[in-house]
Amino acid sequence: MPGRALPIVQYPDPVLTTPCAEVRDFDDDLLQLIADMFASMYAADGVGLAANQIGVGRRVFVYDCPDADHVRHRGVVVNPVLADPDVSERRLCDDDEGCLSVIHQFATVSRLETATVTGRDERGHPVEVSGTGVLGRCLQHETDHLNGLLYIDRIAAKARRKVLAGHAQELADPPL
Repeated sequence: MPGRALPIVQYPDPVLTTPCAEVRDFDDDLLQLIADMFASMYAADGVGLAANQIGVGRRVFVYDCPDADHVRHRGVVVNPVLADPDVSERRLCDDDEGCLSVIHQFATVSRLETATVTGRDERGHPVEVSGTGVLGRCLQHETDHLNGLLYIDRIAAKARRKVLAGHAQELADPPL
């Protein structure tokens, strides 16, 4: 099923800060949404995309990115739940992070070094995805989106102001 590249919703659109609804129907509409999400993500040169980033308030994200060993992973997670690691296994990693909904802006964000999400695939079958590196960061970032959070919600106020000022400038005067 071919997907259509749709515009990426930009902050401060309220769809980005509203928790998404659980997906209950694993049907052709969901398959079309997923195809549209992949097309939109690739058109925007992204590595992950949550449904609310194309204006759809449903709990689904897609990803196509490498792990810490540079192995590429591509998939979809519907109704993801981010696992909470045991305190003894909880290691954080600081790295630059950006978002297609806060265009061309980056900030250092502290995330779990390894992340695991459980959920469903596009057909409703159980799925578990674990990752490190960009993949681990992506799993956390996209799950945050579905919970109504953006990476800018995880950074210090001064850094947030700087990112949002740059974002406002990009929206007011986009590159040609």
